[in-house]
Amino acid sequence: MKFEPKDPDFVKSPYTGLTRRHWIEAGEYLLNGIFNNIKHFEDPVVMPRVETEITYPHKNVPPDIKEAERRAEIFEGITRSFFIAAPLIKDNPKLQAGGYSMREYYKSQLLRSCTKGDPVYVGDYDFLQEETNHSDPFRCFQQTVETCALVLGLEETREVIWDTYTKEEQDTIAAFLSSFAGQNTVPQNWRFFNLLDYAFLAKHGYPVEEEVIVEHAQALLHFSVGEGWYRDGHSFDYYSCWAFNVYGPIWCNWYGYEHFPEIAAKFEEQSHKLMKTYADFFDAEGYTNMWGRSNVYRNAATSAFAGNMYLKHPAVDYGRARRICSGSLMQFLGREDFLVKGIPTLGFYRQFSPLVQPYSCAESPLWFGKAFLILNFPEEHPFWSATECNGTWDTLKKGEVKETCLDGPALCFTNHKDNGETILRTGKVVKQAGDDHGMWNYSKIEFNTKYPWESTPQFDGEDCGRVESRQYVLQDVTDQWILKANATFWHGMEDNVLYRRQFFHYNLKDETFWLQAMNLADFPVENGIFRVDKHRLFRRPTLFTLGSYGFPDNRTSVEKLEENGAKAIVLKGYDATGREKQLAMTIYDGWKELCLAHSTGTNPDSEHSIIVYAKTTIDKQYGGAEPYALISQVITKESHKDFTKEEIFPVKEIHYEDKFHCGAYGSITVEMKNGMTRKVNYESMERKLML
Repeated sequence: MKFEPKDPDFVKSPYTGLTRRHWIEAGEYLLNGIFNNIKHFEDPVVMPRVETEITYPHKNVPPDIKEAERRAEIFEGITRSFFIAAPLIKDNPKLQAGGYSMREYYKSQLLRSCTKGDPVYVGDYDFLQEETNHSDPFRCFQQTVETCALVLGLEETREVIWDTYTKEEQDTIAAFLSSFAGQNTVPQNWRFFNLLDYAFLAKHGYPVEEEVIVEHAQALLHFSVGEGWYRDGHSFDYYSCWAFNVYGPIWCNWYGYEHFPEIAAKFEEQSHKLMKTYADFFDAEGYTNMWGRSNVYRNAATSAFAGNMYLKHPAVDYGRARRICSGSLMQFLGREDFLVKGIPTLGFYRQFSPLVQPYSCAESPLWFGKAFLILNFPEEHPFWSATECNGTWDTLKKGEVKETCLDGPALCFTNHKDNGETILRTGKVVKQAGDDHGMWNYSKIEFNTKYPWESTPQFDGEDCGRVESRQYVLQDVTDQWILKANATFWHGMEDNVLYRRQFFHYNLKDETFWLQAMNLADFPVENGIFRVDKHRLFRRPTLFTLGSYGFPDNRTSVEKLEENGAKAIVLKGYDATGREKQLAMTIYDGWKELCLAHSTGTNPDSEHSIIVYAKTTIDKQYGGAEPYALISQVITKESHKDFTKEEIFPVKEIHYEDKFHCGAYGSITVEMKNGMTRKVNYESMERKLML
């Protein structure tokens, strides 16, 4: 069930072998998987459900809500699959999939979905308000989201679908779009859906409300934090890339340049700024990091490159962008477990319920079809004619790490030449206490392109329930409370060390000195991240754990090592595709034990997994001589070639300024065997903590 491109071209595309022809092949492969599930031409794009407990249509909801959700699912299916189908239909109006003419199928289904009384009518705004007996004038519906996918596809296929409708049919669709364009929307990235609806209507001679357009545009602009990133609601995630930096440039192209050039210039400026660093967000193979909500959208993250190409003067590096787009495409389509019954799983790779959110349905993953926007650019476009290049990865020397730190969105990402991985460290995150899902998505202390985040491990052992991958977990020994961080404040970079603070059960009711906290201080090494963290406790005794990345457990070997009091565990094994994997976790001062947790069903890559985790206890309520600093390292590589002893145990000496040599105050200087020295000092953190 994996996609295998025919006759790859390693001259034009030396890294992936993929050209525009292969992207068309990939689109056809996906469409055939979808349409092999559609028994009759009249049937909508509603796919078989594998997951039924989290996604909608939800169980045990009132009949009117269930009917509204049924309509929303129909609309998601037709419009999100249209992301893939539209550029292929534009290229080849005679295209067939599953035995159906794609042009005729979408022409029919799109019109029917907008036509009152039709069995697949999805409801305009007023209809849905009435159907759900809801009097709230601020109510929003999923259909608003999908209208944007509809207008993108209709504009792409204008000559072969939109222009072939009668005037009456066009008016039917336009009236449907107008009902959502001018009505209430969610006050974050959703505002773009209203803007694009109005832009499409204006392009085709229908009336629009300029005051509403300005309202949405100004609000969207003010989510900008600079460097090309936007705050989406509260959080920063890929919506900044696959929404703000896709819809913004398209809106400029369709409407903004002509009617609001000042606003368009600002969207353009932010897109160009994103292009300066965004390529380094991906790893040496072009892999997308599993981070933020809506991970089922996967390589839609690459669509920001296509977005920039809609602008008058694109700033994208075409060869690098294509290498990333194609690499990320194959990250998913190149796996046997990506599809179930021909459709993308509700997961990152295989079916994986821990990342699924209740606003998704079986058809939601088709949002990743936004990556196919690049097919709207013809064969002769420089995106397709340029030779693939790998940018940063081609220029880094052995052992070198490139670090990019963006204070606006609180993102720090490192490109590691030796293992080809990109590691992301985040901040400015706050979630409800107990929202494990939110922290998995946004504030693991590190996210790695080759080690997607793992949910809470399920294992038998004394630490069961108090271990997480790449997260601290605290247990109050007095009352047995288990605390997990739900807020990460950002300080930023000083002297090559990144500083952040995590609070455990953070809330606005309590002063922060009544909250358990951890000061995070870390810096990159050749194959990973080295940590010199410091606990900030008001209540003890407290037990700590800190987990490694989740390691796919497929024929894993375990080796335990020690050197001068430091301890390490090295894992060697394979991911679900058979690729070699290796991970080593090393602990130094502050930690007492290094343990293993074997888990099932919590890893996005493999059914079985292992987490190496460090463990210690701070015993005295007030004890200045107990360790404050917690020093550790996790390194990884994509081969079984042994780590050197210096890589596993990289520290030559650790110097403390405080009297008890435990990190209570003053600086901690870490002198590495390779000559690198890093000085860590937490005393200036309070002056610049950002959320």
